[in-house]
Amino acid sequence: MWHRLCEFCIAAQIPTDLTNSDIKKTRGLLSVTPEETVHIINMAENMTIRVQSPEGMKKITSTKRETAAAFLKKVAKEFGCSSNGFSVYLNRNKTGEILSQNKALSLLKIKHGDMLFFYPSSAGPSSENMDTAQPHTSSSFPSSSSSSTSLSRSHSAPQLREDDIDQYLSKQEGKIYRNRDPQLCRHGAMGKCVHCVPLEPFDEDYLNHLDPPVKHMSFHAYIRKLTGGADKGKFVALENISCKIKSGCEGHPPWPEGICTKCQPSAITLNRQKYRHVDNIMFENHTIADRFLDFWRKTGNQRMGYLYGRYTEHKDIPLGIRAEVAAIYEPPQIATQNSLELIEDPKAEAVEEIAAKLGLRKVGWIFTDLLSEDTRIGTVRYSRNKDTYFLSAEECITAGHFQNQQPNPCRLSPDSHFGSKFFTVVATGGPDNQVHFEGYQVSNQCMALVRDECLLPCRDTPELGYAKESSTEQYVPDVFYKDKDKFGNDITYLARPLPVEYLIIDITTTFPKDPVFTFSSTLRFSIENREALGETQDFHSLATYLSQSSSSSSFLNIVSDFHLLLFLVTNEVMPLQDSIGLLLDAVKTSNEELAQTWKKSEQWATIEQLCSTVGMQPPGPLDYAMGGPTLPQSSSSVWSCLHCTFMNQPGTEHCEMCSLPRS
Repeated sequence: MWHRLCEFCIAAQIPTDLTNSDIKKTRGLLSVTPEETVHIINMAENMTIRVQSPEGMKKITSTKRETAAAFLKKVAKEFGCSSNGFSVYLNRNKTGEILSQNKALSLLKIKHGDMLFFYPSSAGPSSENMDTAQPHTSSSFPSSSSSSTSLSRSHSAPQLREDDIDQYLSKQEGKIYRNRDPQLCRHGAMGKCVHCVPLEPFDEDYLNHLDPPVKHMSFHAYIRKLTGGADKGKFVALENISCKIKSGCEGHPPWPEGICTKCQPSAITLNRQKYRHVDNIMFENHTIADRFLDFWRKTGNQRMGYLYGRYTEHKDIPLGIRAEVAAIYEPPQIATQNSLELIEDPKAEAVEEIAAKLGLRKVGWIFTDLLSEDTRIGTVRYSRNKDTYFLSAEECITAGHFQNQQPNPCRLSPDSHFGSKFFTVVATGGPDNQVHFEGYQVSNQCMALVRDECLLPCRDTPELGYAKESSTEQYVPDVFYKDKDKFGNDITYLARPLPVEYLIIDITTTFPKDPVFTFSSTLRFSIENREALGETQDFHSLATYLSQSSSSSSFLNIVSDFHLLLFLVTNEVMPLQDSIGLLLDAVKTSNEELAQTWKKSEQWATIEQLCSTVGMQPPGPLDYAMGGPTLPQSSSSVWSCLHCTFMNQPGTEHCEMCSLPRS
């Protein structure tokens, strides 16, 4: 049956619009039944129409003879809204609205593969174009009780909001302008030729000739490349890779009893990704990194932390994105010289909330892989290089897990997200045997393999991964990669094992010439979860911290410390989660007046009283007149051992850690 139909379609060259006379003619070409002829006509009329909305893109199957009213009902059902709660336009600029009428789609010049544009009624004709994602607020959709034209909150997906940096870069031209070449250009000052015409942001020759060369174009340059040309990206859709069997296939029993080409995921051939979502990582100052490395310097154990910062424009790369790191949060962990293990963090939500109020977000993670080469001169071993590995398979899997937790919102993806801006930083030894910071991301292919649990690390060789084999519990598609043999020929290999270099994208990590301080405090409050060093976050530590401040220091400068703010919010004695908003605003905007207003509150007065009860009064004018604040030696206060810095309980005269006397 299928062979006859295919042969019939090729021989007869069925047109898109068939009349009754055409049907009679086609029956005479081959001996087919009337039912087969109707089936052939329906196949010729079927078409897929893409409908893009602020929440993503959906594909709707229709026919050329279907009326606009019937098509709009399909759209309403697909997006889960009422029939009058939206508008569909032929053009992105909200022109050519499709009205609910009995005209066929063919009369409206709608063809197979066309892109239509869906806008909720609340957007209004004067709102922003879809080129810019609308902010996600409580008023993005009207309430269900306002009118019959509103979207149903219970059935509609949340409105897509791209990151601010993505919205900004999507509006930029991105052209690379060049000056007139005095030797090659033969035209006037106002003319342009091939030697001085502006280049596209994805021009590979330009990127390769930068110093240093740029191996990966920016993500927005990649989008500009896809949406360029004559069709302006009409058929562009950034599809996320899936390694799982598609559900809902009823033609056979479920896996492992059956599988078909409709539900079977495609095989994956690993390619080195040509773009990256983050083009540069910059720590605001060296103090952030030094304080993080102090744990390794004092214990010899490795350390891990989450990086909090913001995304900004990277002007050295066309349409590039730079991640600026402002603070490092160290979660609870069990560390040794050769391993790290994260444990459950009860403060995770509070950290995210504080960071958001300070205008920061979790942008990456950092871990150390340091081994002393010579303790006398302070050198470290150069262990990660081109001859060994840059990231191990286990680290790639962990990075892929974190990147899947932090997806990148994208309006060109049917899933409303594509890739991730989350990155990995490794503090390791460099060629000069000094500590270097290396930045990486894993590719979107690696993210898919990790998300669908298809990738495993090799036990003995850290630079090799292993693609799982299918079992009765899980179907795993074949994974391949290409490499050259000794004769220079491209050979395809099965990814068992897999060199993880195919999954890694390197990112330049830098420090600015002129340091920047989001948190301007020159003092150092104890970092969280460092009990192994004898550093604790309690009111005794707070009292010690406050006593170190000078009389000329402003209150804003004293409290402008990320770890101090975290302690004020999460301490068990007097948590200030509900009353610290004004102070966080003051730190975010560097507003001394707001800080002074919060200082006069009852909360800060209570904190000062608690500090005094642990035997440490905030410094007064007399302390500075005597040459600085003094620490009381009362036996009723917590005291720090002079030999091992362990914090001992009051009433003891010998250190509980080293057993040495207090004096």
